[in-house]
Amino acid sequence: MSKPGTIDCGIDIRVKTQYLQQQSDPGRPSYAFAYSITITNNRSMPVRLLSRHWIITDQNNKVEEVRGNGVVGQQPLIEPGKSYQYSSGAVLQTEIGDMHGSYTMQDADGEKFDAPIPLFVLAVPHMLH
Repeated sequence: MSKPGTIDCGIDIRVKTQYLQQQSDPGRPSYAFAYSITITNNRSMPVRLLSRHWIITDQNNKVEEVRGNGVVGQQPLIEPGKSYQYSSGAVLQTEIGDMHGSYTMQDADGEKFDAPIPLFVLAVPHMLH
């Protein structure tokens, strides 16, 4: 089910986040977060994840853009009806921030398209009510 005004590209992206207290140092300030992403291919043909584009914003409205090939050193091929999952992380200078972006994918016919990564929040527990 897609949100109004978005294009359904046949790729479902779900995110789970976790605050990493042991790797954080509020005195610096440095707040570490892990995120796990599940990418499901709902198309009728395989797709390859070629690259990523992240927009990371902290509570001070500091914006960092990250671009790179693949994810965690891989450019996975995701078969129809299958999912690919990976985990990564981000370090912010504030207790709350958010991330969103897109993956550039390529289908079996060679057509490239962007799969939007929905906005998700990174927050130290008990910061959001």
